[in-house]
Amino acid sequence: MNNTPVLGILIGDGAGVGPEIIAKLAVSSFFEQYCRPIIIGDARMLERAFSVIGSSTKLQLIDDVDQADWAKGLPVLDQKDQDPSVVGFGQLTIEAGKANLHALKLGVELYQAKKIEGFCFAPFNKAGLKDAGCEYESEHHYLAQLFNHTEPFGEINVVGDLWTTRTTSHIPIKEVSQNLTVDRILRAVRLADTSLKKSGIAKPRLALAALNPHAGEHGLCGREELDVIGPAIKEAQTMGIDASGPYPSDITFIKAFRGEFDGVVTMYHDQGQIALKLRGFDEGITIAGGLPAPIVTCAHGTAYDIAGKGIVKTSAFENAVKMAARMALHLQQQA
Repeated sequence: MNNTPVLGILIGDGAGVGPEIIAKLAVSSFFEQYCRPIIIGDARMLERAFSVIGSSTKLQLIDDVDQADWAKGLPVLDQKDQDPSVVGFGQLTIEAGKANLHALKLGVELYQAKKIEGFCFAPFNKAGLKDAGCEYESEHHYLAQLFNHTEPFGEINVVGDLWTTRTTSHIPIKEVSQNLTVDRILRAVRLADTSLKKSGIAKPRLALAALNPHAGEHGLCGREELDVIGPAIKEAQTMGIDASGPYPSDITFIKAFRGEFDGVVTMYHDQGQIALKLRGFDEGITIAGGLPAPIVTCAHGTAYDIAGKGIVKTSAFENAVKMAARMALHLQQQA
């Protein structure tokens, strides 16, 4: 029996680089090394992408995942919802936004029906999702609603073997301190711990970054470490989580990249993002942490400025597929 996971591969916003990434990986036979792929999207977008990269592979258009036969070509669950004549390169369109919202919903439905074991999505344009009627802050909140999920969830950013979660995200820096509570920090810690375990790491080692310079200098340079972050760490430890810190944020990632930790919990958005993007801008991935299904994407965006030029790098999406396959295999073993 073939235990290679069946993964949905969503083509993303057709005006961006997503279809080109998938076309390049299809031609190189990359997917077959890690999964049995089901491409989800408009087949016309894939054909246009093949024209852009100057190469192609055989497609098998299907109406149901059960029809997939990888010996007959790359299965494409053709959605017929991103007309290339409407969705031009580098153009924000409601059509692409609607298609991407539908693709996420379909991915969740296929997972719940046990027809796929997870999915990866090529970059979406968040403005396009909003224009198409998405009422949620991000695709992660939309996914949580689709799963009716109430446990901690959110973005997990990964470069190499290092995972990061953040306590606060898209808020002004001046509001970070007032939004740090023991409960919110614990939520981020639990999310990191459970997500890492779902990838096969039995006892994740988590570091918590301090908010203030020099970790607050014992209260001389801020009290958040003493009043909020430290108590959250102690609470996490009583829950059996291997959490430590808070470490001065200027050395946290030095220690982490040396392999001393599996994950870092940061206090605000750029505290982790700067470190990860300096380390591996073209390698990073984003996991929809906490949700039932393995759902992963590349950390970069739609890159409208280079769409249609055939020059996009595929390394980040390759890492996304590898991670989704790894997580799906772990779930197989747990079943």
